[in-house]
Amino acid sequence: MKSNSNVYMQLSLAMLRTGILGYGGGPSVIPLIRHEAVIRYGWLTLDEFGETLALANALPGPIATKMAAYLGYQQKKTPGAIIAVLSHILPTCFAMIALFSAVQVLSSSSIIAGMIAGVTPVIAVMLGTMAYEFGEKAVKGLGLAAGSLSFIIAFLLLQQIQLHPAVVIMLFLAYGAMHYKLLARWKRQRAARKEE
Repeated sequence: MKSNSNVYMQLSLAMLRTGILGYGGGPSVIPLIRHEAVIRYGWLTLDEFGETLALANALPGPIATKMAAYLGYQQKKTPGAIIAVLSHILPTCFAMIALFSAVQVLSSSSIIAGMIAGVTPVIAVMLGTMAYEFGEKAVKGLGLAAGSLSFIIAFLLLQQIQLHPAVVIMLFLAYGAMHYKLLARWKRQRAARKEE
């Protein structure tokens, strides 16, 4: 059995790593949090992580901080949530304070521009890998046709109609709750038509 201090240490180290290595904002940190929570420490299954991510996206505020708070709370209630959030945000806070005076010099540096250009493809691949894994799970759960249709509908709602992501997530959560009932009804109707 894990001791309390060991779990607090794990939370601190996991969120410290995500806070330091999470370059590019909330969405780029999610694969790092998934690695820590699902693969390294096994706090959540991949399904649980996906559900938590969907719910966290529906709430206001930074996604990475909400995920850190949830993981901390899940492990050690309120003290765990506080430690996880502080471990996640403090490295960035200290780095911002330390680098604030050098912003003007660094912003025009070709070295910094090169570093940013070098990191961007890595973030794109990390996000693409995570999206592929979630898409694969959607196709496995819904089937190829419904999974592909869901992807197209979500894309249109987010990009063309520009609905808020929380609204789209809530719509798909509602559909997900009804999916198997609708599928069973459709199969019954199809079977009844064949019998006629």
